[in-house]
Amino acid sequence: MHPKEDGFKFPAEWLQHKATWLSFPWNKETWEDRLPRVYPSYFQFIKEISEVEQVNINVGNSQVKTIIEKQLAFHNLDNSNILLHDFPTNDSWCRDHGPSFVVNTTTKEKRIVDWQYNAWGGKYPPFNDDNQIPIRVAELLNLKTYKPGIVMEGGSIEVNGAGSLLTSKSCLLNKNRNPHLNQKEIETYLMNFYGVEQILWIEDGIVGDDTDGHVDDTTRFINENTVLTVMESDRLDDNYGILKENLEQLKMMKLLNGESLNIIELPMPSPVIDNGLRLPASYANFYICNQKVLVPIYNCQQDDVALEIIGKCFPNRKVVGIDSTEIIWGLGSLHCLSQQEPEV
Repeated sequence: MHPKEDGFKFPAEWLQHKATWLSFPWNKETWEDRLPRVYPSYFQFIKEISEVEQVNINVGNSQVKTIIEKQLAFHNLDNSNILLHDFPTNDSWCRDHGPSFVVNTTTKEKRIVDWQYNAWGGKYPPFNDDNQIPIRVAELLNLKTYKPGIVMEGGSIEVNGAGSLLTSKSCLLNKNRNPHLNQKEIETYLMNFYGVEQILWIEDGIVGDDTDGHVDDTTRFINENTVLTVMESDRLDDNYGILKENLEQLKMMKLLNGESLNIIELPMPSPVIDNGLRLPASYANFYICNQKVLVPIYNCQQDDVALEIIGKCFPNRKVVGIDSTEIIWGLGSLHCLSQQEPEV
């Protein structure tokens, strides 16, 4: 049995959440000496979410738990809506290794899809603790699980809540994930385990993205028929051609009702480069929580433009920019760090 057969589906991010799940950043192989510099923005992220919904944090290990408790006190955060869980982790990207919650709106049930996780094609071992997070959460919450048995990351897909799922060929068709599966077979898994009817493909992701092109850095559904997609205005920038091709593909798409996508363009931030490395900075990596949209910003002139565009797309939510110039060093941002638990 699979979720679709049982009447379950992965709900759109803008629907009501019960909680947000995070895995606290502690791994020095990812963050080197930058962890203290990440904390101000990371705890602002926690604060903003905890004001509107519960925050569950996988703490990593006992030493990290002490750090978190001290930082919560230092940042004057109200602990009543923040829960710490003694679940070991390898890294902080809960979007990709965290639980994928599916819901049945008829029976008001919630279950978890326990995808396999291999750190984006085996790039960053070990990842065995991260791979166990969904099952640990399921045991904590006493939820039934589905085990597709294939590698899948939450940041690689977007759903509109009305039967459509958007993803990228560069990631899901990469042989470092599921080399035994072809495109049609992957589509069948996506439809059965996310509970959708249609798979829409764009080609590629942005430069510097070590996930092989997660869609949450390029194109995001904001309602059933509208996407925000990032575009690069500088023709000499390496992202220009990639994002232009993605836009042309989006223009060709038809939703299940036969309508074309409503496409709203977002700028890209100025390139964020550290020690010669191009980092995957993008305004598309925002996180929609209850009553808010939390947007990564990068201390450049495009920040205000991006915040204004996103604000017009979410007139009933507070749009908050969070400085992500340190967080992006880890090669991800706000959406990558978080995974929503829907209300049923």
